[in-house]
This record gives sequence, C-alpha cells and structure tokens, in this order.
Amino acid sequence: MNHGTVAVALVQHQVMIIQACRSHTRRDRWLDVYTYVPFGDRLFLASPVPYARIASSDILAIFPFRTPTTDMIELSEQAYREFLGLSAKHQLKYDNMWRRWKAKRR
Repeated sequence: MNHGTVAVALVQHQVMIIQACRSHTRRDRWLDVYTYVPFGDRLFLASPVPYARIASSDILAIFPFRTPTTDMIELSEQAYREFLGLSAKHQLKYDNMWRRWKAKRR
C-alpha cells in the first residue's frame, strides 16, 4: 500500500474506511493508517481516534485511488457499495454468532 491509498479494513472489530499514513511493502505485518467513520452518503470523516496500527491481514479491500486529504474522504458509488456490502457481511457474521451463543445458553 502506498501513502494515501484508501481501503476497507477491520479496526477494533468494526469495518472502517482507512487510509495509509505511509508506504508499506507486502512483507509488512503491521500497517499505520488513518481511520474514517461514515458521515453521510459516500462521505467519511476522520474518526475520534484517527490513527491506528492494524495487521495487514485485516485489510478487506483496497480501492484503486489515493487521496491526499486526512480529514474527509468521499468514495465513488462503486467503492461505497463495496464498503456497504463488506459491512453488511461482517454484521451478519456477528449476528449469527450472537444467535448461536444465545441459543446455546437456553
């Protein structure tokens, strides 16, 4: 990932938009990133904790564009749909896990 590359990743068990703080190689196990939270339709603002170090295995999708800004990102329609799809898939996984745990407790 190059500096400024935008991607979707798991950050503290949440699907978030991230941006690479610096360039990373494929062998890097940890990535330094800025994190963003949804603000509106296709618009993302810097999260309350804007800097994170995540495992490279937490990257879900990398978008084919870079942005120089660090306070706000606007995704294309296709990138936003991909973010929503990954977010829904992740939420379904946790919902199913909760249902199984709840059924086991009865």
